[in-house]
Amino acid sequence: MPWNKDDYPDSLKNFMAPVRNKAIEIANALLEEGYEEGRAISIATAQAKEWGENHDKQIRKKNH
Repeated sequence: MPWNKDDYPDSLKNFMAPVRNKAIEIANALLEEGYEEGRAISIATAQAKEWGENHDKQIRKKNH
């Protein structure tokens, strides 16, 4: 099931939108390549964090 900015795995809910959207993009591409959902989410999360760090993005939402 492809994800989008309004419907995504709970594990991405604490990420800032740019990083979360990158993770969604990566995860959807991995699903198209035949990866299982859990594996796609895991890989996409790691790659999106790395992408965010390389682009000086805030990764996670700040706790209040």
